[in-house]
Amino acid sequence: MGGLPHPGALDLTALMGAALAEAEQALATGDVPVGAVVVDADGTIIGRGRNAREAERDPTAHAEVVALRAAAARAGTWRLSGTTLVVTLEPCAMCAGALIMARVDRLVYGAYDPRAGAAGSLWDTVRDPRLDHHTEVITGVREEECARLLTDFFVARRKPQPS
Repeated sequence: MGGLPHPGALDLTALMGAALAEAEQALATGDVPVGAVVVDADGTIIGRGRNAREAERDPTAHAEVVALRAAAARAGTWRLSGTTLVVTLEPCAMCAGALIMARVDRLVYGAYDPRAGAAGSLWDTVRDPRLDHHTEVITGVREEECARLLTDFFVARRKPQPS
């Protein structure tokens, strides 16, 4: 895996675009539109994921977990040191725990999640000094686009359906 590149060495805007594309694909299955990609030190995408809880009837099928599983399979190891996880929404406690356990070195996210975020909003699990692994966090990349996709999804879900 190698060392972690300087954040400027990665095109975070383009990588968030790849995560947004994953999020948009989640809409087809009625899943909340959250997408994620894992990139190695060279900036190559080694794992992709989108929310698939509805599609797979799996409560753990969050975009981050799906992407981490794909990256680990491709890398041939669960240790994803030197990687960056790019996700459209701030990870929840489960996903923050998963990226710590996978030894992901950097987290980049778009929209904040004040109700369940575990990377600075509600909790800050990924930087908790009591844990044995700490993750660098970069926030707000394409934040408006990421937030709008989620807002539009939930507004459409709450609209009364014609009878």
